[in-house]
Amino acid sequence: MDWSGSCVTVRLRNGVGMPILGLGTSHSGGYSHDSVVYALKDCGYRLIDTAKRYGCEDKLQSAIKECGVPRERLFLTTKLWPTDYGTVSARKAFKGSRQKLGTDYIDLFMLHAPNCPSICEDKRQLREDTWRQLETFLDEGFVRAIGVSNFSVCHLEELLDYCAIKPHVNQVEFHPYQNPKQLHDFCLENDIQLEGYCPLAKGTILKEKPIVEIATRSEKTPAQILIRWSVQNNVITIPKSTKPNRVWENCQVQLHGLSYMKIFLKSIRFVRFLILH
Repeated sequence: MDWSGSCVTVRLRNGVGMPILGLGTSHSGGYSHDSVVYALKDCGYRLIDTAKRYGCEDKLQSAIKECGVPRERLFLTTKLWPTDYGTVSARKAFKGSRQKLGTDYIDLFMLHAPNCPSICEDKRQLREDTWRQLETFLDEGFVRAIGVSNFSVCHLEELLDYCAIKPHVNQVEFHPYQNPKQLHDFCLENDIQLEGYCPLAKGTILKEKPIVEIATRSEKTPAQILIRWSVQNNVITIPKSTKPNRVWENCQVQLHGLSYMKIFLKSIRFVRFLILH
């Protein structure tokens, strides 16, 4: 991990630097133009995560233009929805995402999920054909890194059987209540960077006693504690918010000291007890 400068980055297997903290977007009210511009222009965010499925790629183009941050200083990630899997469909959808985002290249392009359309008879072959298209995009220079989202160990094992290029990133839900150790270990062993969405568990654990106690002791907010926990585990973290004050709050974690994290990591044992009981 490179902690130099204002943007902390993780070095992917191919040498590409990816910010460890970014802004997530989604459908169902998960996009706010003003908040994205604020995040990029005033808060120093450089990683923006989106997907065709979210329906906001074209809106992000406008926000990127308005914020004034040069394209080369941004790290844009988007994802391919399963209904676009397949050699021809993937290429068409990928071109559409680039056009909507207003960019010649994507920094990280991912398969959104291992699921395939129910009408598909050979799902493994469809995933393989699609992955080979992502490898082609990388070879052609249209992407800087390729990855997957929501892949379990068994899905990754299948992919590793046929891929020429291993995924650089696997994006999954990650927080103290969803801490897939086996998957995390597998990714580490295979040099696949883990990226975590929903670090705040959609707000459902912000009032849990051990989290609130650590936040109080360290004079931080529960959200900052949870985000720092993910970062501390070397997981790229993409909290999302449509409120500017939350966008600012969520990014005030990178320069924190580690002393309070030692206490928090011990308290996580109690969190796990709550989960199991």
